[in-house]
Amino acid sequence: MLTARYGPDAQVAELRRSSGGASRVTCTFDVVTGSGRRHPLVLRLAAPAAELTGLRLTLEAELMRAARRAGVPSPEVIAAGTAEDGPLGADFVVMERVDGETIPRRVLRDPALAGVRPRLAAECGRILAAVHRMPPVPGLERDGGLDRWRELLDAAGEPHPVLEFALRWLERNRPPANPPVLVHGDFRNGNLIIGPDGVRAVLDWELAHVGDPLEDLGWLCAKAWRFGSPHPVGGFGGYDDLVAAYEEAGGMRVDRDALHWWEMYGVLRWGVICIMQARRHLEGSERSVELAAIGRRVAENEWDLLQMMP
Repeated sequence: MLTARYGPDAQVAELRRSSGGASRVTCTFDVVTGSGRRHPLVLRLAAPAAELTGLRLTLEAELMRAARRAGVPSPEVIAAGTAEDGPLGADFVVMERVDGETIPRRVLRDPALAGVRPRLAAECGRILAAVHRMPPVPGLERDGGLDRWRELLDAAGEPHPVLEFALRWLERNRPPANPPVLVHGDFRNGNLIIGPDGVRAVLDWELAHVGDPLEDLGWLCAKAWRFGSPHPVGGFGGYDDLVAAYEEAGGMRVDRDALHWWEMYGVLRWGVICIMQARRHLEGSERSVELAAIGRRVAENEWDLLQMMP
């Protein structure tokens, strides 16, 4: 596949596995052409089956292609294939490597990004408006919403009274549903490549689905993605900038009470995901210090929920 694009003399060089990523294997490498030109690329492989691993990588690749066509900053997909018909024994996608910063604490503290940080909340609003205008890609499903997170919490078999209480509050105070759109599902600081000029790429479409557009906005505002910053939107901006830019770019009118509900939903969702990620480690299906550490964060989400409930 790579030789078809880069020529029969193309060679793979400097293949390295990257750290991070709880549900995909990510590697960086260069393709070197016969003339010596280098093309920096990224390979993502499906990890062993586990809860919450999301969409197949081939569908994620289609979403990235659709996003790029819609004007959403996205890496170019070079190749994609399945475990059944691909050469790697697992679903895979190869995409261009985009320069920039993804580590949230560096995004929020690096002096080189000081000039762009005040603009990021508004830029995220405009990008999400573009995401929500994308036509749904065949194969996407409606999200199970609160019912899904209740089922997963019950299946864990662990006592979490704060999460139970939050679930009941959310069920009783659910805002009116908005017309369904394509939802990214994990749009947050950490899944964006950022440079001094702004957001260069949106990554990790594996949790995309059809749902309420405010889910994406609320998830971006969840406290876990602020990384110690007082700014509610990804740690780099405020609600007003996010909402104004989203509405001006063609997104739906945002009801602030509904946005608060969806932010709480995001905190609850992350709390349940933390439990499920830790279970992968504890039950031995995937031994990982990272997954174990994620499990320790359940209490943070419980505390955040208690503070958010009226």
